[in-house]
Amino acid sequence: MARPLTHFVCQQCGSVFSKWAGRCEGCGQWNALAEESLQSFPELKTKLPQTGGGLSLIPLERPTDTPLIRMLSGVEEFDRVVGGGVVPGAVILLGGDPGIGKSTLLLQVVARLSHSFSVAYVSGEEGLDQIRLRALRLGVVQSNVQLASSTRIEEIIRTLDTPQSVDILVVDSIQTVGVDSIEASAGTVSQIRACSQALIALAKKRGMTVILVGHVTKEGVLAGPRVLEHMVDAVLYFEGERGHPFRLLRAVKNRFGPTDEIGVFDMTEKGLEEVTNPSALFLTQRQEEVTGSCVFAGLEGTRPLLVEIQALVAPSFLPTPRRSTIGWDPQRLSMVLAILEARCGIHFGGKDVYLSVLGGLKITEPACDLAVAAALVSCVHHVPIPRELVAFGELSLSGEVRNVSQPDARLKEASKLGFQQALLPKGVKQPTAPPGLTPRFLSHIHQLVSWAKHLKEKTEDTREGALKN
Repeated sequence: MARPLTHFVCQQCGSVFSKWAGRCEGCGQWNALAEESLQSFPELKTKLPQTGGGLSLIPLERPTDTPLIRMLSGVEEFDRVVGGGVVPGAVILLGGDPGIGKSTLLLQVVARLSHSFSVAYVSGEEGLDQIRLRALRLGVVQSNVQLASSTRIEEIIRTLDTPQSVDILVVDSIQTVGVDSIEASAGTVSQIRACSQALIALAKKRGMTVILVGHVTKEGVLAGPRVLEHMVDAVLYFEGERGHPFRLLRAVKNRFGPTDEIGVFDMTEKGLEEVTNPSALFLTQRQEEVTGSCVFAGLEGTRPLLVEIQALVAPSFLPTPRRSTIGWDPQRLSMVLAILEARCGIHFGGKDVYLSVLGGLKITEPACDLAVAAALVSCVHHVPIPRELVAFGELSLSGEVRNVSQPDARLKEASKLGFQQALLPKGVKQPTAPPGLTPRFLSHIHQLVSWAKHLKEKTEDTREGALKN
């Protein structure tokens, strides 16, 4: 009897092995190899044809007969993230945690698009009645969205591969559909790869926009082979904290627009509502005269964003003091603490340090260093940062305050919200501050500590004068 040809595929990275192993050599994951038949890999059995038609090459400067026109959904936050509208023929991958609101977002978006374009919504996770219940709750049940429920990719391709096909196709989710010829369960690497290739080929052939919903792993990355993110045109993440109503739509890859662009939504009983001014929303509950608080003027994509940073330094009775962060990189917090100790003589040994970015926002920008340092210095010296002050700047290991990108846009956003002071780097070319906003340029971190001490002395003198009167 002939031995069946099988391979073992890593369900994390997609690496293929001839025999089973407890640990994948490609990504280092344990117990991630699954046995699949050779039918899952038709490219291993087929040969390159010897004959075939050629390609017709055209010059680069030749204008296209039908230029691509973006399709606007009317949901401005979504259109901003995808680059100003959906491009015909593009394939978009949307990922996010379970229950974060991916299906809700897409149903609201395609309901708006259905007023001007033909839309098909294929679900492999929910029945048609369940989708109608959600549409009824969102108030979009009267839209012209065509529904279908299927987990077979052959049915989807056969139905939509026609000249009179739809303009936009949503598949929710890519982990639930499968190919009959592959002897593996839906959601495995081979199934996701084969289904994605079929849908991408359909999108390019018919010029339709395909939006794929993808699950994420416990590490927060999209499940399936990493090559899936390289195959699609745009990768969007829908993220947010469970205890906060805010949801962020973030672009990590976009061939037709800027990356790291974000859209802000508010989860309500009637679905997701757009937040046109997220800076004002994140600062609505900010209190006055609180130590350890500083407002950071950040930049997400092309959008300036103001968010409050809070720090707490407390005595520790543990052998190893705690260093806890929410919404910021813990390694970067350790670096800022080391800079303050080595360059400014502020000791954090024997003290617990907590840092939080309010509103459920996650910041990866190095320009947040100065705002974090200001919050820590404010907490250590027990002096509140003025309520009308913002800060931004990157710190080097020598304690220098380095320049950051687009300082004018940050200052303009701060001035629009009523801020009157700003701590920022002193560069070769200093930005022009808007009227009503006074900048304080810093070249070294010790200037921040000296300013905080002066502010404390001024506050104490004012308090003593008030008591005497």
